[in-house]
Amino acid sequence: MSQLRAPTEQVATKETVNHPAARVAVTVVIIFSAWQLIVVLFDMPSFILPAPMDVLNKLVDRHEVLLRHTWVTAQEIVLGLLLGLSMGLIFALQMLLFEPLKRWLLPILIASQAVPVFAIAPVLMLWLGYGMASKVVMAAIIIFFPVTTCCYDGLRNTPSGYLDLAKTMNANRWQLLRYIQLPAALPTLASGIRVAVVIAPIGAVVGEWVGSSAGLGYLMLQANARMIIDEMFAALLILALLSISLYFGTDKILKKAIPWENR
Repeated sequence: MSQLRAPTEQVATKETVNHPAARVAVTVVIIFSAWQLIVVLFDMPSFILPAPMDVLNKLVDRHEVLLRHTWVTAQEIVLGLLLGLSMGLIFALQMLLFEPLKRWLLPILIASQAVPVFAIAPVLMLWLGYGMASKVVMAAIIIFFPVTTCCYDGLRNTPSGYLDLAKTMNANRWQLLRYIQLPAALPTLASGIRVAVVIAPIGAVVGEWVGSSAGLGYLMLQANARMIIDEMFAALLILALLSISLYFGTDKILKKAIPWENR
């Protein structure tokens, strides 16, 4: 019995170590340990690099303010993702279905990334105001390119054998798109969505830096101006955790929604 129990315990231990939550916990411990070590070894002043415990204490003391600003930024990121994904999918379908339009839409696609985000932000503030709308559009613009290109490449690179088989069965253009091309493009589109989830917070926070009255980016600017560096790091830490949680949550949903992706 003991011989049978040993392999089972080893498998259970291995599964625990390989669990995503365990890996994240180990990574967090390593980062905080290295952070504390740098503060101690180099005797860093708190206005340059606060100690981890100072930041954690600030998270507890100012949790209501931090949560309020986190909720604003989270809404901007999610709405920006929804808008950017919708725009990217529509543009990709237009370039696939209407080949002449591709020559007109492609320059727009490239221009959306050629202009730096900081250059677009003041214009969006002028047009859309200092509320949430400008930040949502900013996040959508920054994810527009990867989503569109990934979706278009997936639609365009559908295996020709599938298309030929469907055509021999008298499938029309809509049926080809719905039953063949879109399912075949989903794994590639999923890669674009994963990239979009990671970079969408950049657009939201940049918009808050340029002009806003709420959000983690706004809170970081205010804390920096008043030299409350531990609060600035607390907001930065929450932003990092928000982005990581959003990525892993999206990744889990995509794996369940597209079971054939890994195959």
